[in-house]
Amino acid sequence: MKRLMLLALPQLLAAPPALAKAEPAAAKAKPAAELKWGDAPPFLPAGAQIAIVSGDPTKAGKFTIRLKFPTNYAVPPHWHPTDEHVKLVDGKLAYGMSDRIDKAAAKGLGVGESVVMKAKMHHWVTTGDGATVEVSAMGPFKITYVHPNDDPRGKQTSAR
Repeated sequence: MKRLMLLALPQLLAAPPALAKAEPAAAKAKPAAELKWGDAPPFLPAGAQIAIVSGDPTKAGKFTIRLKFPTNYAVPPHWHPTDEHVKLVDGKLAYGMSDRIDKAAAKGLGVGESVVMKAKMHHWVTTGDGATVEVSAMGPFKITYVHPNDDPRGKQTSAR
């Protein structure tokens, strides 16, 4: 089960169980109560959780995922090859469009609000008390950190 993300996204070290149950892109979105949560893949800093809402982020086509970020969490400056639509489901999320996290210049999202991170635009996000976001994009999902030292894939050791 954990090989799906590894095979489709070679930059991943391992995939969480939630990704192994991905549905076809045409599948109807799951109700929130039916989402299966697991540890986020190692392309995100440790502590986040992920659930598949619809589609398959490892394959070409539209997908939607939810991400739970813990208190005082940050995804350092990065970019994606396709537009990323981010909607705040709960909590508080701050974001910016730059090569460095600058909380003083951050913009906030209110619950239900969304923002589009355009393809190749350098951006970052932070939380205070945690947040849940819904991300929709065209797969396969890829993330490139602006500063290679920020990429968590080289920092995490497997406990599995």
